[in-house]
Amino acid sequence: MRLNPGLIALSVGAFGIGVTEFAPMGLLPVIATDLSVSIPTAGLLISAYALGVMIGAPLMTLTTGRVPRRMLLILLAGIFTLGNLLAAVSTGYGMLLAARLLTSLNHGAFFGVGSIVAASLVPPEHKAGAVAAMFMGLTIANVVGVPLATWAGEHLGWRMAFWGIAGLGVATMTALRLTLPALPAPEGGNALAELRVLRRGQVLGALALTVIGSSAMFTVFTYIAPILRETTHASLGFVTAMLVTYGVGLTVGNWLGGRFADRSVDRTLIVTLGSLTAILIAFALLMPFMAPMPIVIFLWGVASFALVPPLQVRVMTAAADAPNLASSVNIGAFNLGNAIGAALGGGVIAFGLGYPAVALAGAATSALGLGAVLIAVRRTPVSDKQQLCGT
Repeated sequence: MRLNPGLIALSVGAFGIGVTEFAPMGLLPVIATDLSVSIPTAGLLISAYALGVMIGAPLMTLTTGRVPRRMLLILLAGIFTLGNLLAAVSTGYGMLLAARLLTSLNHGAFFGVGSIVAASLVPPEHKAGAVAAMFMGLTIANVVGVPLATWAGEHLGWRMAFWGIAGLGVATMTALRLTLPALPAPEGGNALAELRVLRRGQVLGALALTVIGSSAMFTVFTYIAPILRETTHASLGFVTAMLVTYGVGLTVGNWLGGRFADRSVDRTLIVTLGSLTAILIAFALLMPFMAPMPIVIFLWGVASFALVPPLQVRVMTAAADAPNLASSVNIGAFNLGNAIGAALGGGVIAFGLGYPAVALAGAATSALGLGAVLIAVRRTPVSDKQQLCGT
């Protein structure tokens, strides 16, 4: 599948949002020290953002249903820019928390509407690949943007990192305006009809699986910087290198997830969740040793983001007659999992169980998701299985 200007523009937006979502994870120690709060308290900045996404996804989608798609995406990028500007000038923890909440309101609608737009730009048999192409910007953000923001936070202060992210917001708005084709709002939209779709058991099951899969990732990733600094006894340079390594793994996993989900969503989820469980157990056992970390962290990144395209397509398929809201809510489900994972990992740390136990908690969550997929596959009618398998 060839990339087109519309997919590139969406990927640029995903890059900017990816940096603002994940950068605070590398900045947690710096923010905690500067604002005189604990690491678990600083971790609430990630949870607050995630909860804001969960609230903002349906709210923004339902209230902007008649706005032309390109204009809507540009407006959402404007909210992103404003929120990061407020974060950059924050004078205390409360103001930074409020800025993160404002920034989060654009996230779910941007990725939700963007996923539908991306899928509409390619033939039906390539829709998972198109979604993966848009999310490629999110994974590249972890390769380039997050390590750069971590470096800037350490050497120039965490506020400077947010100034840079605000600049990405301006670039996103420009890219969307110049390269995304004019797209009208969907005709005949009915907010109540879309809301009723969320009562379907198959849709709710797909959303719940997204929450579980995301929780498994963020239980550990939220605290990756303190894990490497305190348990692996790594230098700042090594931590930055591992963030890059993880980002490369996310990029590879996103591509693999999109490619194989076009063949079979269920099989892709089963293999990925099983692999993620095993990798997080290995991470817990090998955490004190620096030598195996690059391999483990790369594989962890691959398994983590190979989940995203099949989970998104699963929800879009289950709610085919109301895809905009369902797709946006699924992004909110990703971030609800983010919040749950961050809280779970923080709880493990607060109870003094140690960082290896954080990885084991993530593995247990992933195993729960694997069990849920296996049960769902057994209960899915044959016709629905064929649709998910792309046959």
